[in-house]
Amino acid sequence: MRKLATILLAISLSSVSVAAEEDVENTNIIGSTVVLRALDKVTATTEDFTVKVGDELEYGSLRVAVKRCEKKPPEEIPATWAFIQVFDKRTDGEGEELGGAKVFSGWMMAERPAISALEHPVYDVWLLDCQSGSRLR
Repeated sequence: MRKLATILLAISLSSVSVAAEEDVENTNIIGSTVVLRALDKVTATTEDFTVKVGDELEYGSLRVAVKRCEKKPPEEIPATWAFIQVFDKRTDGEGEELGGAKVFSGWMMAERPAISALEHPVYDVWLLDCQSGSRLR
């Protein structure tokens, strides 16, 4: 019984060290810009935008703040994600702006947009790509 426990412990430790080595070798690419697609549901039109990380996009009544984006290297299974916050402008009914209500804050994924999506009655915004960056070390 003790010998079996020792063998199982050795196997689990070796698999942990292999996983740790893979994590060191496989680093994500940090992007400097994201490509977003926006849909106006009223006019049924879409438009693509390139937004620098740290900048904001104004689209209709939305203000989209891009905080970070990353993607897997080309030799790995594609995965692209970005941390985005979306604010909806509010007015007092007479045109005076009251500020923006946060309607989305989280990670959007290009390959699976429905997992973490903006839910808005007039607009859709989703991530297409994370571009130009350098590897994390």
